[in-house]
Amino acid sequence: MGCYINYPTNINGIPYLRTTNTTVGTATVDLALGSYRRPLPSVGYFTVRITDAIPTGTTATLPVTLTRNGVTRALTLFDGTPVTVAELIGGTGVFTVFNDDENGILQLMSRTVV
Repeated sequence: MGCYINYPTNINGIPYLRTTNTTVGTATVDLALGSYRRPLPSVGYFTVRITDAIPTGTTATLPVTLTRNGVTRALTLFDGTPVTVAELIGGTGVFTVFNDDENGILQLMSRTVV
């Protein structure tokens, strides 16, 4: 008989986070999500609203990171490839992310290219 494990995600709703700062560096573009006392679920989805656009002229091949409560993590695509500025270009807007702390996954779920 098989073992069926149910990993519930977002029992209390899907968190909605706004960027508080966008920093363009030489190696990455970091989207800061501010400091929040309530932790994100260790496995689940959250929504990010880019409130300040990535500046025009930013190198499109720079990888994107998300920083929250002082922890910075690389945002990736389905196959683990880093999300680049090219995937998030187009101003302000909203995208969905899947987070799995235990397995090191921070994956862009909704494509944003215009």
